[in-house]
Amino acid sequence: MNRGPTARWGVVATAILGAWFLLAGWSGPAEGKLRVVTTTSDLKAIAEAVGGDRVTVDSLLRGYQNPHDLEVRPSYMLKVQRADIFIRIGLDHDPWADPIVEGSRNRNIFRGAPGHVDVSQGIPLLEVPTGKIDRSQGDIHSFGNTHYWLDPENAKTIARTIATGFQRVSPQDAAVFSANLQRFQGEVERVTTRLQQEAERLRGVKVVTYHSSWPYFAQRFGLRVVNFVEPKPGVPASPAHIEALIRQMREEKVRLLIMEPFFSDRVPRLVAKETGAQLLILPPSVGGVKGVNTYIELLEYDVRRIIEALR
Repeated sequence: MNRGPTARWGVVATAILGAWFLLAGWSGPAEGKLRVVTTTSDLKAIAEAVGGDRVTVDSLLRGYQNPHDLEVRPSYMLKVQRADIFIRIGLDHDPWADPIVEGSRNRNIFRGAPGHVDVSQGIPLLEVPTGKIDRSQGDIHSFGNTHYWLDPENAKTIARTIATGFQRVSPQDAAVFSANLQRFQGEVERVTTRLQQEAERLRGVKVVTYHSSWPYFAQRFGLRVVNFVEPKPGVPASPAHIEALIRQMREEKVRLLIMEPFFSDRVPRLVAKETGAQLLILPPSVGGVKGVNTYIELLEYDVRRIIEALR
């Protein structure tokens, strides 16, 4: 997805607004809990783990929605109008966040303000494009693949960035946020170690996915993504691409096709039928299926569904 005008203004705005808030002063949140709004359900789950009983958190996106296709509505602007903290995936994953924030007129969460938190800071990105980027390449991400939260190591970094934002806005609760952060990071570490042991049989297994949502997850748990149902990001599959994909999967004996719940399953079901592969509808986000309400539950659900599908 190419960087739009609303994203390009951010570099200048960060410096200008940052200086403005330092000069003008900012009193922080109103009495009571921090009001937090996130762009995605995954950030909501991590923010709740870090904030604990000191925060109330709402998400603009639900886990079953396509994060690249959000329609900006006035109701979203109203939702962030009174927020103390706004947390986003950043890069060009959620460019629709900028007009929502601007439309809210809540300067506490503008780019560069203390309440604006971009969790992409410090994340080692995969699939960073080289050379010229244009629309012929589909909805390619200019900075690299933005689905980085699906690597639990990156989730620990995200949590640390969120904790820093919380401490900046509510310094009186810094010790609470720090303790919650350590607890969350420790739980992620323990669960990841256990799941990697359980997923040892997945190492080297070839899979096809609908969209390029899974490179971080695949790298952490040993899967090999060999192709996509989309010939290019955001571009529907042509008959020629479908035919070539079926041929490749047969030749390479690909046993698993993973798709996100917000895409049509018409082509994936055809490909699975023609190749004998198992079609697995897998949520890339918290709340993508019923019962997956925390980040830890998302990791456990996705890893175990893949293991079961390949038995």
